[in-house]
Amino acid sequence: MEETLQNRKWRPYLFILPSILIICVFSIYPIFRMIYQSFHDWNMITDMKFVGLANFEKLFTNPKFYQILGNTFFFVFWNVLFCMVIALLLAVYLQKDTKINRFLQSISFMPYIVSMASVALLWSWIMNRDYGFLNYILTLFGLDTQNWLGDRDLAKTSLVIISVWKSVGYNALILISALQGIPRYLYEAASLDNASQLTVFRKITFPMISPTLFFITIVNIINSFKVFELVQIMTNGGPLNSTKTLVFSIHEEGTLFFKVGYASAIGVVLLVILAVFTIVYFRMLAKRVHYQ
Repeated sequence: MEETLQNRKWRPYLFILPSILIICVFSIYPIFRMIYQSFHDWNMITDMKFVGLANFEKLFTNPKFYQILGNTFFFVFWNVLFCMVIALLLAVYLQKDTKINRFLQSISFMPYIVSMASVALLWSWIMNRDYGFLNYILTLFGLDTQNWLGDRDLAKTSLVIISVWKSVGYNALILISALQGIPRYLYEAASLDNASQLTVFRKITFPMISPTLFFITIVNIINSFKVFELVQIMTNGGPLNSTKTLVFSIHEEGTLFFKVGYASAIGVVLLVILAVFTIVYFRMLAKRVHYQ
């Protein structure tokens, strides 16, 4: 009898063992390997050479790194801000279960299921300076054409626009589900009190969907920090490094220049930024989330 109970005790762990092994091999081990490599000089051909903090010293004394860091935070901030605001407005508008709303929900979700590489190629044509569809539309209205991907400031904004276009439908659908899950009697009670729409949104809607907003904000921030395909295909980090991000720099330094130790140091910095931001975000905002 004791053996049977003992087997039952360990049985759940056996079920999750394959997942644990996959996480350890493809997530945990690469993190520790990256940290180990950041203290070494390695070109993937010769043996590793321990250099201590030399890679980090080189990184933090390189002005180019701070430009790349600024580019990354620019993309993360504006991408998350516009994506959340537009998704929330779209969700409020499409929350009613009608045929036209279901159709519009499907249309808004379609860009999300397309691979980022395909999206980048499509928008590279749309934003082409010479024969792009976007500039063609501008000429129809008598406006000047723009160098969407060749101008330093405009290129960063263009990448944000594309990223928002791709992911806003997914976020809107999640928020629509949250909005449809709010009990109707709360709105009925508010209508009896003659509460304004703004008051209803501030006192009922927003608090009830705050757990969902909390979740998708974290997901969008992490995904924004990981942007890579969009930069590689559309701008390759240019013009003048204005669209280079941390993940693109890891790829460039590690696989193109074979500076694996230096690339690992950038990866460690990115890991620390995400860890610190996530901890601070959870501590500061989780207390303000109204869980149902």
